Amino acid sequence: MIPSTPQTRQSRPDAAGPLAQLSPASWDLSATLHLVNRAGFGGTPQQIRTMHDLGLQACVDYLVDYETVPPLPETAAGFRSDIRRPPTEEERAEQRRARVENDEAAIGRLQAARNQSDREDREQNDEMRKWWLKRMIETPRPLEEKMTLFWHGHFASGNRTVQDSYHMLVQNQLLRRHATGSFAELAYRIIRDPAMLKYLDADDNRKRSPNENLARELMELFVLGEGRGYSEADIKEGARALTGFTFRDDSFEFRDSDHDDGEKSILGRSGSHHGDDFVRILLSQRACSEFVCGKLYRFFVDDSPVPASPAAPAVIAAMAAQLRAQQYQLKPVLRSLFQSAHFYDPRVRGSVIKSPVQLVAQAVRGLQAHPRSLATLASGLEFMGQDLFQPPSVKGWDGGRAWINTSTMFIRQNVMVLLITGRQADFDESSNAEQTWDPSHLVTDASGAQLPPKQAIDALLEFCLSVPPHADRRAELAAFLNDYGNRIDRGSLLRMLGLISAMPEYQLC
Repeated sequence: MIPSTPQTRQSRPDAAGPLAQLSPASWDLSATLHLVNRAGFGGTPQQIRTMHDLGLQACVDYLVDYETVPPLPETAAGFRSDIRRPPTEEERAEQRRARVENDEAAIGRLQAARNQSDREDREQNDEMRKWWLKRMIETPRPLEEKMTLFWHGHFASGNRTVQDSYHMLVQNQLLRRHATGSFAELAYRIIRDPAMLKYLDADDNRKRSPNENLARELMELFVLGEGRGYSEADIKEGARALTGFTFRDDSFEFRDSDHDDGEKSILGRSGSHHGDDFVRILLSQRACSEFVCGKLYRFFVDDSPVPASPAAPAVIAAMAAQLRAQQYQLKPVLRSLFQSAHFYDPRVRGSVIKSPVQLVAQAVRGLQAHPRSLATLASGLEFMGQDLFQPPSVKGWDGGRAWINTSTMFIRQNVMVLLITGRQADFDESSNAEQTWDPSHLVTDASGAQLPPKQAIDALLEFCLSVPPHADRRAELAAFLNDYGNRIDRGSLLRMLGLISAMPEYQLC
């Protein structure tokens, strides 16, 4: 049985300290845009104005308390759970007979069935990539999907190793259910997750031959952080505590006969520890809250190698203290962070490099660009270094500057060209008659009236770039628009968006 986690009151940020709240006078459209981009995947100018009018606290509450917003219709039910089903007793007997008798025809049929299962699983994985990308683009609860993506990179596992797309789907739904709930609850559940158990070979963790992978990653990557107060002996003892944790078909199973119930000593605590005891001991360490909040800070605030603000360590420490006080409930910490003046500090704006998912989802949601082919966009994410359901390793994605290199920049620009024009690296509108997207909503005022050329340029730059644009950027667009006859129409807007999306600043969030 998973230990229950006490529910705690949702607290408000203190008036002073590292998480001091942003003053009402500083809550402007720019701050609103910053919040909506960071806590989600962006929104249109009209949506930003609506969110701004709510006020800071109500806007943050709307994003964080997303359970009050009706979710998307559930579409995951169509995915099959039986592609990798366990063989029946009759099928096992046939496999044994074929091997013993060296029946080549039967062996060939069995191999053909396995190949068919492999193909179907790959195809389902591809469909799941499109399904999740579509959710992130269309969701009315953006923080829910943003945190699901965060946990996918934190509790990382990939289908090339798991080889069961349905188990990856089950894990994805687990991360979504607990996205902003209790980190403790998530830690208890991840050691029971079939995809994680398979990914780390923990399903074969038996008392006669303990497998250390899950215990090691719980300490190094999931709960405490690498080198934070544990030893190799602690890892070995943790592995013993996790013996017997496995799964059958799609469900967790604890096999008592495989469990080592002997005395163990983990981080100085002795007893006949079970897997839950191991997790509980890790959660009791101060390093846990500091590690988790450090990762949240890098994800939501600043992923620079050296923090842009000298206040970063104090803010992370304050977040960690609140996480401990709230018994690992995440919502109060996120609420405080998103309402804090530090979150809106000019030094941290534009200090996060857009992940490939952020680049695509924010462009579609904010610009209202047509998503074109979800299959093409999902493949684009892979080529840009963020293949959904397939992080590169158990460490997840490095993020930050690792997103940018000569190869990925080329693909990032081509993806933006595709979203804006419907074509690959081609702004010839006349050769793209099927394109119907009209970006005029980006250059209208609150009443819906079209802005004049100079104001239209300012509006595009301020909406698309997360840092104040250099005067040269405005000059580039003004020169183009002058050559175009100073007309603000669909053609000129498409071309200006193409120029803006090619700016280095556009890669920042």
